[in-house]
This record gives sequence, structure tokens and C-alpha cells, in this order.
Amino acid sequence: MSEGKLEYTQNRELSWLRFNQRVLEEARDESVPLLERMKFVAIFTSNLDEFFMIRVGSLYAMEEADNKKVDIKSGLTPRGQLDAIYAAVAPLYKERDKTYAEIKKQLHPYGVCGLDFKELEAQEKKYVKKYFKEQILPVLSPQIVDVNHPFPHLLNKEIYVVADLKMDNKSMLGVVPVPQFISDILYLPGHDIRYIRMEKVILEYLHLVFEQYEVSNGNYICVTRNADVSPDDEAYADNEDFRYIMQETLNKRRRMAVVRLETASPLSKEMEKYFCEKFHITPKCIFRTKMPMKLDYIFAIADKVPPAMKRSLIDEPFTPQPCAALDGGSVMAQVKKKDILLSYPYESMDPFLKMLKEAAVDPNVITIKITIYRLAKKARLVEYLCAAAENGKEVTVLIELRARFDEQNNIDWSERMEEAGCRVIYGFEGYKVHSKICLITYRNKNEIRYITQIGTGNYNEKTAKMYTDYSLLTGNQMIGEDAAVFFKNMSISNLNGAYQHLIVSPTSLKQKVLALMEEEIKKGSQGRIVMKMNSVTDIDFIRKTAQASQAGVHIDLIVRGICCILPGIPKKTENLRVTSIVGRYLEHPRVFVFGTGEAAKVYIGSADMMTRNTEKRVEIACPIYDRDIKKRLIRNLNIMLSDNVKAREMASDGTYRKKKGDERAVNSQEVFMKEAMNSRRAYPQKKKTVFEKVKHWLKR
Repeated sequence: MSEGKLEYTQNRELSWLRFNQRVLEEARDESVPLLERMKFVAIFTSNLDEFFMIRVGSLYAMEEADNKKVDIKSGLTPRGQLDAIYAAVAPLYKERDKTYAEIKKQLHPYGVCGLDFKELEAQEKKYVKKYFKEQILPVLSPQIVDVNHPFPHLLNKEIYVVADLKMDNKSMLGVVPVPQFISDILYLPGHDIRYIRMEKVILEYLHLVFEQYEVSNGNYICVTRNADVSPDDEAYADNEDFRYIMQETLNKRRRMAVVRLETASPLSKEMEKYFCEKFHITPKCIFRTKMPMKLDYIFAIADKVPPAMKRSLIDEPFTPQPCAALDGGSVMAQVKKKDILLSYPYESMDPFLKMLKEAAVDPNVITIKITIYRLAKKARLVEYLCAAAENGKEVTVLIELRARFDEQNNIDWSERMEEAGCRVIYGFEGYKVHSKICLITYRNKNEIRYITQIGTGNYNEKTAKMYTDYSLLTGNQMIGEDAAVFFKNMSISNLNGAYQHLIVSPTSLKQKVLALMEEEIKKGSQGRIVMKMNSVTDIDFIRKTAQASQAGVHIDLIVRGICCILPGIPKKTENLRVTSIVGRYLEHPRVFVFGTGEAAKVYIGSADMMTRNTEKRVEIACPIYDRDIKKRLIRNLNIMLSDNVKAREMASDGTYRKKKGDERAVNSQEVFMKEAMNSRRAYPQKKKTVFEKVKHWLKR
């Protein structure tokens, strides 16, 4: 064991790969409808792409900076971690290819057929050839690579058809980019959904592209580049417009080093050597895949399936329900009286959006302040914020332009809001603002009053239907006062603010969590800790968790993804249980519970127990003071812990296993879906007044 390595931890990258393998398990689960299984293959693929772009990319950068630095959780150097990653990924490729092939085959009887050229019928071949000549060939940009023509820059995650070319005893390489502006697939005429991928079409007719050459060894390839690039710190001093800096950063990302090469067919030794030299990679960075390198089109195919057939291929549709705790009246008025908890996607995001819409026109509202990390392409939230500004409210938006892969979207939204009169400010140098908080300040007679929203997820209307999250709406004035101080501090770039109720990183969040854990440690075997989050990597938290376990505290961590602490290590983490849930919806809430019963302290927030969240981001966690909401959150966590369908328990070696036992099946996400539908119907609705009934009748 390497010096300094902890006995009860594992490498974060290998832990993440095990999580992604769990995603692939869902694709292999025959109880999941076929198109949903195919979507899990697409999610696995997208996850892996991002992993190589960010995590593998950062390890290459670490190796260059200090190749002897050892990871305390695994005892591995950056090179050791890279070698372990490439070794772990290779069998995942084979498992994914096999899974994809099985699902694809099972879709054929439903008329959903992804075809190779040799599988096309004679008429279909004629159609494809005609389409290629008329629609594809004129827009291709083929290149040859020889002494006079240098090897082109290959864009990240774009597909290129390549082949050996020969003319007059001279050999060269042919490269044809698959155009980004054409469809990834070509649908064939007929009633069924028969299609062929565009790269296969181009490969088949490569001889028409390079007419004067002898074409051989046709293949298609895709490079993955390092995308782990942050804005240049020096740029801040040279340019006042942070949006310009971010645009330059995005341009830089397109030129970063290659960390992976994917190929459809095995490469010849000569071509493998050639690409290794051109991309500065080793053969272990090359992965052959028998399935599509881009699988986004599967979501469009799902939309084309006839409704009657679709029912057996997808999950039964679910619409987020109205919040049972709210009637149809003013949301602001109801929140002033009682705290409201929204649970996405089981309940709709609409009440929060309605509250903002109300605030935009309420004459008593003075200011609206909000932090934004990710937004949907279409955002009612922005419309309401702009309307508020145009109505004379002071609207302050702290938008994080460094939300990875959403940078351009956020740049565009920031410009829109500035044009409407919103005050737009950006995050701090070296610190991302990841908190989810909105503050409405209003005047009640002569008093300044607050309504605060604090959530675990982004203000993204699309993902609110796909990710599980909590959103607290509260009229608690103590929390509102803290929120006001928070926004003041953000406006003056003060990261060291003090708060009475909210816990905020990088100053107080980790310290408070560790202090609350210490309180449970003092209780020994009577202590109880339950925490739900996406990832666990923070070494101080990991050590405190091990300390709590050794003191006899019963600890449950519900961790969707990376978890660097290992449970069940003798005399270290014997009282720790780690559960991961991967299901229909992406698990996203962060909920922390310390203690039991009435005395339990409960927080929801935006932070994972990762060093980046606790030390390098602005995060907020909020205490839950409402007794009913506190009980509801604790109950929900217990339901998740009883999940034996979509949950897996981590073993002491870091692998995941199904829970033992033949007890009644519990799928926590299905439980919450059913409860959302039933609670709305069961909840007593406020009776309409005669005036309201007349008003409603007149509107019809």
C-alpha cells in the first residue's frame, strides 16, 4: 500500500466508471421498455464522452504539471490513474456494444430497424444512392493528406470517414468530415422506421467522393479532446467583459489535445501508428466500437414511433402533478402563511414560476434576486425576470458563465436579461456559483419582508421533468434576512460572509456539516446520519464519516455517482451503508439529516460532499424548520433506503450489488409518482367563493 493512502477509500475515477456501469445495467434490464433501454445506452455513452473530455483530460494536465503526485484515496499517480481508467473502460466498450446489438435486434419486430448497407433491399439501395448523389455529395468537404496537404484538425466528437488512397503508385490518406448540418441518419421510404447512419452511407460511396483514386481500408473515426479548460486568470485583468473571456475559452476547448480515438473497424498497424503520431496518443487510447459513436438520434426515433406501438416501447408517460399543498390562488399569499416543498419531477415547477410571475406585477414587490447555473433553451423564468425589470422592479441575476457545456446558452441569456434592464453579475475568479436561491423582497405596510426559494436543482424547466429535486418556498423571515445578506455579499465579491441559518461554502458549509456529524459522534450508537447527494470525494468528510462509524453511529449515504469512501471495512466503516439509485429519473437532491425524531436537524441544498463544492464553489444549504416538511423529507429518504428494485448497495470493494432478500418489491421513484397522483386527488381543495365561480364561468 502506498504511503498515505487511506484503507477505506477508492479512486474517484474508477468509482465513477462503476456508477456508469450501473447506468448500463439499466440498459440490460429486460423489465425496462426497449426504447428506454436504448436511451440508457445513449446516456451511458454521453456520460463516458464527458468523462474523457473532463476527467481524463484533467489527469493528462496533472501528469504534465506533477507526474509524481499521488492520489491519497488510491495511492496512484496521474499516469497510474490513466492506465487504470483505460484498462477499466475496455470491457465496458464490449458490454455496451453487446447491449446495443441485443436491443437493436429486439426492436426489429416493432419496425424500428437500424440497417447496414448490405441489409438494404434493392429499391432502398437505389434510393440511398440517388439521395447521396443529389443531397450529400455536393455538400461534402473531402481532403487528401500527403506531402503538400497537411493532416486536418479533427473536431471534438465529430465523425470522419477515412480511407487509404492510391494514384500513380502514390499513397495518401483521404478524410471526409460527416457534415454537422445534415441528419445523423437517413430514413428510408416506407411505413416502418428503417434507417441507415450517414457515416455508413458516405463510407459505401467513398469511391464516388475520390473518383480518380483507388480506395481501400475504409473506416470512420471520432476523436475525443480534452475539454477541461477554465478561463485564463490573466484574461480577467486584460478584459472587463467576462462574456468575451468565456467565448475565448470555448474556442480554446475546440483545439485541445486528443485523449481518445474511436474507430468502427480495426486499424491496420500502419494506420494505428500514423494516428498515434498525429494525435500524440498510445494504442491503449484507441477503442473500437461496433455501435454508433453518436447516439443522440435515438431520441428523435422514439418520437416517430406510432402511438399504438410506442406504449409497449417506452415508460408509461407521467406528467408532473400540481402541488397538493397549494390551491389555485396566489402562490405568494400561501407561502407567506406556510412553507411549501416542491418535489420534482413528481410535482410541477409551475408554482415557483407562478410565484415569480406574481412578483413581477405585484406593486409591493421591490426586488427579485436569483442565482442561475443552468437554464433550458426556452425559459419562462427569464421572461418573468425581464417582465419584472420592465415593471420597475430591481432584478439582480447572478449567472454562472462557467456551467460546463452550457456556457454559450448562459452567455445568450445574460445578454437578453441585460437588455431588459436586469442587473447581471457573474461568479468569482476561482469560484463557481452553484447555489440555487431566489429572494423576493416586498413591502408590507412599513416593513420589509422576504420570500425565499432554495433548491437542490437548477432553474431548468426541462430537467425539472427529468431530474429528482426539491424546492423550498418559505416566508421565514430569518432565512430571508440571511438570503438578503448573501446577495449583498455576492454583489461586493465577499466570500467570507457570516449567516445565522443558511450554511454557505466556501466558508461555513463544510465546517457546519462536520460539526453536526460531531454531535452525532458524541451520541455513539444512538447517533444517526442520513445524507443524500450525487458524489462524495471530500477527504475531511470521508475521515469524519469513518470516525462516526467507529464511534458506533449508524450512517446511510445515498450517493448516485462517485463515492470514494468504502463501506464495510473492518474497524473503519463497519457502520456505514452506501446506496445508489439509478432509475427512470436522474437522482439529484442533496438532503442531510442528523439525529432522529423531533430533534433531527434537516438541511437541503446544492452541495455535494466534494472538495470542489465545499471549498471552490459558492453553495447553499438551508435548514428545514417546518415540521411537516421535515417529516416528509425523512420519510422519503427511508423509502429510498428501502428501494430494492432500482437501488444497489455498495460492497467493500467498491462494486455494486442487488439487495438480498425476497421481500416486497419497492421502487422508490414509482412510489413517489403514485403518491403525487393520489395526494392531489385526496387533498381537500379550497372552496371557490361565489365571485370566483362567476369569474371562472365568464372566462369559459
